[in-house]
Amino acid sequence: MGEARMGHGERVTARPSRLAESWRSLKVAAWLGWQIESNWTDPFLFAVYSVVKPVAGALILVFMYLVVARGGLANPLFPYIFVGNAFYIYVNGVLLGVSWAVIDDREHYGMLKYLYAAPLNICTYLVGRGVAQTAIATVATAITLLFGVGALGIKIPPGGVDWGLLAGALVLGLAALAFLGLLLGGATLLTARHNYFVGQGVAGALYLLSGVVFPLDVLPQGLRWVGKSLPVTYWLEAVRRALLGDGGNEALRALPTGTVVLILALSTVVLAVASVLFFRWAERIAHRRGLLDMQTMH
Repeated sequence: MGEARMGHGERVTARPSRLAESWRSLKVAAWLGWQIESNWTDPFLFAVYSVVKPVAGALILVFMYLVVARGGLANPLFPYIFVGNAFYIYVNGVLLGVSWAVIDDREHYGMLKYLYAAPLNICTYLVGRGVAQTAIATVATAITLLFGVGALGIKIPPGGVDWGLLAGALVLGLAALAFLGLLLGGATLLTARHNYFVGQGVAGALYLLSGVVFPLDVLPQGLRWVGKSLPVTYWLEAVRRALLGDGGNEALRALPTGTVVLILALSTVVLAVASVLFFRWAERIAHRRGLLDMQTMH
């Protein structure tokens, strides 16, 4: 942080640029988020938990598929389901990680009002709080995919993966989830009780409408169009094409991969603008109504 000289030898501290302030807010929030997520136990137990949880989730999916769908693991639909479920871990991690930070800091720690008095960018801070969840979700997704390849025989040969498409889709998809989390964070600022269920409800809707565990083609026509309007749908489509060579959705198969990525990028930009505008509006309302230090004891 620089200093500026004034008359008579006085010095005043120069305010950092918006970019520097945002970067500092992101780093501090990411460090804080990691401390909150990982300090409940010793590192060894945390590592074991990080491995066991995604494997258990994958096994639950396998049993559901075998019992309910009565399909074999050799069915071409199973890799589609497995990859979608593996990357859905990011939805819960990033989406709920960002929006839950508002509840955490306001309800649990009583610190949200002090954050607004601090020299930081609150939007970047909330996104930073989701970084720890993103790191945990990345490990869980990688473990799930490795388990699928090694134990379940899902064919994802490293040489056949489109790594450029996978990296680009992952960056855009995580950005879309972070901004959606910010939008939900704005709604949480104005919600008195049971605000955690807002995030859970949206995550559940995405699970149903984005083609996570079944193609969009099985949805009614109206819901199919809703699914086609969601960035998460195109994110999962791009990820599946990168890993499996086929997105699995007849409704999107006619679209070239470049078009899928372009739609994902444009919808992420639209979501980013809408989320920031909505959050700033919710912020002003929360300031006026004195909601930044509200305690609902839930």
